[in-house]
Amino acid sequence: MSKTFSGREVVKALRRLGFVVDHQRGSHIFMYNLDLHISVIVPVHDELKKGTLNNIIKKAGISLEQLKKLV
Repeated sequence: MSKTFSGREVVKALRRLGFVVDHQRGSHIFMYNLDLHISVIVPVHDELKKGTLNNIIKKAGISLEQLKKLV
């Protein structure tokens, strides 16, 4: 994993996949996909840690390459 992603970039990519912002608590945005019934929590930090990013893309059902194309 060479490129790092910010929380805002991940939120933008997930919106393109059909996720909508459900609500926000502090620096964490709770997103939900109505079609797939999947909820994902994205921390809005300047740089997401590798494990956090892997957990988000795994839960959303996408690959890292798909995320790079969407950002």
